[in-house]
Amino acid sequence: MILPEINPIILEIGPVGIRWYGLSWLAAFITIYFIAKSRLTFLSKDQLSDLMFYGLLGAIIGGRVGYMFLYGIEQLANNISSLFYIWQGGLSFHGGLLGVLISVVCLARSWKISFFDIMDFIAPCVPFGLGWVRIGNFLNSELLGRQTDLPWGVIFPSDPLGLTRHPSQLYQALSEGVLLSIFLIWFAKKDRPRAAISALFLVGYGVIRCITELFREPDSHIGFDLFDLVTRGQLLSLPMILAGMMILFYSYRKT
Repeated sequence: MILPEINPIILEIGPVGIRWYGLSWLAAFITIYFIAKSRLTFLSKDQLSDLMFYGLLGAIIGGRVGYMFLYGIEQLANNISSLFYIWQGGLSFHGGLLGVLISVVCLARSWKISFFDIMDFIAPCVPFGLGWVRIGNFLNSELLGRQTDLPWGVIFPSDPLGLTRHPSQLYQALSEGVLLSIFLIWFAKKDRPRAAISALFLVGYGVIRCITELFREPDSHIGFDLFDLVTRGQLLSLPMILAGMMILFYSYRKT
């Protein structure tokens, strides 16, 4: 299947352009908000609004800083101001996660609420938002998959080689987005030890990311890490899995 060339800009209003990728972030924010609102228990509506705002801020700032340090360090070294060229794309999930964690730590201290209580509340809502962002990656013809001869392979207009590739962005949208969120929401329906839901998010996302990276082309300017065996995304997901397993073990050990 040849993917038609999709203009990344939906419409322009004067100097302002509305982009598909920005729209995917908006869809992610709205989806996370309404799922969280439906699960609202111990937080007030104002606290939920603050959590969404500062969480989004942390995700964008952390995602950009993380991307530049983890994937674009040479560009950053040559031009420090490129850190602020967010319209050029480049957001790292792992950096965004760190930014969200910092935001939640600050809110938890301000509200005098357990950090893990907040994380256990919001964790099942987040993957659906990640799914929307992956769809935005697909529409942008970025983060391309590896070559395949499967019938649902896609030829992306941005691919200079014109190869038929896995639509790995959609694999990720389904797995780390829809399926992970459904599983976490189901898991959270019963009382669980504090931090167990957060831990499962870390393990679940990390494992899924390691698997889906097998279908995703490594970044051309980075290639493979660790003796040309693993991708940067897999390498960064391994600490997530380890941390999640340790937190999960500790949370159940305390019960």
